[in-house]
Amino acid sequence: MKKALIVTAVIAILAMAAIVVYLLMDNRSLEQEKLEMQELAELDKQEMENDYERLSLQYSEMMTQINNDSIIAQLTQEQLRTQQLLQELKNVKASDAREIARLKKELATVREVLRSYIRQVDSLNQVNQSLMRENESVKDQLAQSNVANEGLRLEKQNLTEKVAIAAQLDATGIQMSLLNKRQKVAKKIKDCKTIQVNFNITRNVTAENGNRILYVRIQTPAGQVLTAGTFPYENRRLEYSMKKVVEYAGEEISVQTYWQVGEYLEAGQYRVSIFADGNMIGSKTFTFE
Repeated sequence: MKKALIVTAVIAILAMAAIVVYLLMDNRSLEQEKLEMQELAELDKQEMENDYERLSLQYSEMMTQINNDSIIAQLTQEQLRTQQLLQELKNVKASDAREIARLKKELATVREVLRSYIRQVDSLNQVNQSLMRENESVKDQLAQSNVANEGLRLEKQNLTEKVAIAAQLDATGIQMSLLNKRQKVAKKIKDCKTIQVNFNITRNVTAENGNRILYVRIQTPAGQVLTAGTFPYENRRLEYSMKKVVEYAGEEISVQTYWQVGEYLEAGQYRVSIFADGNMIGSKTFTFE
């Protein structure tokens, strides 16, 4: 009888030890998932900071290439606003989703303002080119005109580089919906059979027309990605959930993508990120019960 009690006690101790080890390993797994989610948020914030810095630099370069005092004053004001927003972004935590979303919206506005100035400066350059062509008919000004033309060529080259930044696509109106087996909106995530992600690619007359590959990345509350494949992003490969090819002609278009659920989905926050042309063009977080 005494031997049986000893065996029972040993078994109980081993079981408790196994439970403690399991809880420790599970806690480490959760901490790792949190670190991965924080890393992606920091990556998103760093990319926004880089965009703000590039846009501020473009304003400086444009001001050195024009002689219109009125436009220079406007560019200076917009550059100061861009720098102020950059400082606000540097001071905010990557985990502050609401503030990050506001500054991302401001970034889209700054980019659109830059596009308008690029078009305005380009229009002035076209006028200057017309005047230069007239001056070429005067022989005694031929040498001076050739120098001016070379300057315009370099200026056009610089503007082309600026347009590449302004031509980046933007994804807005991002929506994530859970559909049940009847393709109706599911009230609870356990009833979800299909995930639908809708968004709009905004109008951008400076963007190149043609087919574009859009990647949609859905990250679960546990930090895992619903994976259908990978795509290149900043010298590495990221997992994506859905991929869609669209024909873009500069006007706003609506895009719908679907994920057929074949795994367990837990309640919590889901992050949707959209990529195109090697850039993250939009992201949003959704909470489901």
